[in-house]
Amino acid sequence: MSVMFNKYTNADNLNTSFANKILAKLRRGIEDNGVATMAVSGGSTPKPLFDLLANKSFDWTNVIVTLVDERWVDSQHADSNEKLVKENLLVEQAAAAKFVSLTADYDSPYDAENEISQRIDDIADEFDVLVLGMGEDGHTASLFPCSEQIDAGLDLERELSAIATQPTTASHLRMSMSLAKIIKAKNIYLHLVGDKKLAVLEDALANYDAKQKPIKAVCDEAQVSLMWAP
Repeated sequence: MSVMFNKYTNADNLNTSFANKILAKLRRGIEDNGVATMAVSGGSTPKPLFDLLANKSFDWTNVIVTLVDERWVDSQHADSNEKLVKENLLVEQAAAAKFVSLTADYDSPYDAENEISQRIDDIADEFDVLVLGMGEDGHTASLFPCSEQIDAGLDLERELSAIATQPTTASHLRMSMSLAKIIKAKNIYLHLVGDKKLAVLEDALANYDAKQKPIKAVCDEAQVSLMWAP
């Protein structure tokens, strides 16, 4: 497939445009199916975007939100993506949206793969909007090149939509959507800010294989819209 580059002069312009694009896709989902579905990523980059979305007047009661990946921590833990989303996106107007967690009452995420996979599939076969981030090592979601689970995570024949991973270069066990589930989304966005992240992406696409830089796996298998500003 390919990457459609959308480059903006600054992060404010990017976030304004991106919020409008997301709402347009969600509106289409509601028109077509009565409900719209969105999977988002954590980190500091999407916070301003979440703030814009949260304050938009919209039919949020018919939107279901979940995560692309999650650290296997309590929902009140400082590193929890769920906490980030609930405090920054699911507030104000968007508080009416429904949230589906990627954690469960298991000590290990490996024991929860079936349950979390079923939750993800119950939300949607194909998400209306899926927003990815990318680390400086080229990982996306929690598909890390350093993890023992990378082959399974990138397996396009994998039946389970979720996979537990253990990165060796980052903290916490994780639960992640599989590549096979990610690429089924109707609209996939890669949200990056900064020259360094853009250089990592361009290097990954030009000089590495998918296992070395998992973001390349997504770009190879699906149409991805890059949303970038310096």
